[in-house]
Amino acid sequence: MNTQSSSLERRSFLTRLNTGVASFAAMAGAAMAQEKSTATARWQPARHEKDDWLDQLPGKHRLVFDTTTPEAIGNAIFFANSFMGVNRSEYGLQNSDLAVVIVARFRSTPFGYNDAMWTKYRMPMAAQARVEDPKTRLAPKTNPYNTGGYGALMSNRGVTWDSLAKQGVHLAVCSVSTRGYAGNIADAVGANVDAIFSELTANLVSNARMVPAGIVIVNRAQERGYSLVSA
Repeated sequence: MNTQSSSLERRSFLTRLNTGVASFAAMAGAAMAQEKSTATARWQPARHEKDDWLDQLPGKHRLVFDTTTPEAIGNAIFFANSFMGVNRSEYGLQNSDLAVVIVARFRSTPFGYNDAMWTKYRMPMAAQARVEDPKTRLAPKTNPYNTGGYGALMSNRGVTWDSLAKQGVHLAVCSVSTRGYAGNIADAVGANVDAIFSELTANLVSNARMVPAGIVIVNRAQERGYSLVSA
């Protein structure tokens, strides 16, 4: 083989090699660009100031209970108490290490109101929530989940809300449902709906807050790292 032919073959080989390297680099670059674009476009939940209180609760572990019935909120109170106790006794954690929220919406909503509201509006509230005192079979005169003495007769098994609140558990009360209860109470007693709504809002149990809607807080809590329990 003469020198000229050998030189041509070397140039041809180098040309093909450079073309292959360039093609590989282009493919790698395209793949990286696509990966970067996918990472950039990855969905993230929007944050709203109304929900920031969920992040302000201290805790290494986060749990939210969703309740819609009288029995469900009683279960949530009982299981939240167990959750707090086991984390203390078995894991050596403190109450402040646990961020726990119970959501009261639909028929569980009025259990977020204090005894004064139950004493004053027990008939329309009990009728709407479809709950009765298990001893008298009448409308409860006080918040039944914040009253001792019922024991196994109710789903909270004697654990009161106040005892749970003292451990740092929070209650989120649905504003939409509260508006509905205010309307029924207003019809029953001949009062103004807005006035009743304001009264209910001002008379929540300890460690409770009114939230825009219970179902919304269930969603927002999960987006902020809370594990969901449907009681």
